[in-house]
Amino acid sequence: MRRAPGYGGSMSQIESLFVTRLYRAALSEFGKGVDGAELETSCLSIADDDEAGQAWCAEHGYPGYTSYSSLDDLAWRFPIFKDLAAVLDKHVAAFVEDLQFDLDGKKVKLDSLWINILPPGGVHTSHLHPHSVISGTTYVTVPEGASAIKFEDPRSAMMMAAPEREAEARTELRKFIYVAPEAGEVLLWESWLRHEVELNMADEERISVSFNYGWD
Repeated sequence: MRRAPGYGGSMSQIESLFVTRLYRAALSEFGKGVDGAELETSCLSIADDDEAGQAWCAEHGYPGYTSYSSLDDLAWRFPIFKDLAAVLDKHVAAFVEDLQFDLDGKKVKLDSLWINILPPGGVHTSHLHPHSVISGTTYVTVPEGASAIKFEDPRSAMMMAAPEREAEARTELRKFIYVAPEAGEVLLWESWLRHEVELNMADEERISVSFNYGWD
């Protein structure tokens, strides 16, 4: 909360309303995480073997590879992804507690998990994740120069004639926030938050695993 001088010696108040929360932590925050090298090898191996996923990416002009539309049972097929799902459950539970959701006796549960491999020069255009509550990504391989993830202020469409923010505006006032993740980290956000991955300027592939949690 910021205070500013008011009339008659009183102090006016300026506070933040309708805050958007972003969760960031090491995957190993709650103890043993997952083997990063095994996870990377598994992602690359699956991408090489997933002909349906490769065909979908080619048909839709998707750069690199995603298993989003071809494999919906990674946690069942591969033990490393089952281990990953168990770790993610703990992070999401912590985030849900912070968000103070009233779950009405139900649970927020993992309902989709997929691999993303973004090559040099690849992008992932602006999007959100409908029909979900919590979305996120854990980062497997992040080479030097790899793209940050860019989050968009959800009020952008309602800003009307508002001027641009100053270049050094406080983080919470900016229209776009860039987060440069590190390998072994997990980011979580509410699924309505629009985001994108801009041009991958690295010389190597950027590998991540994304996921959605629904309210069931």
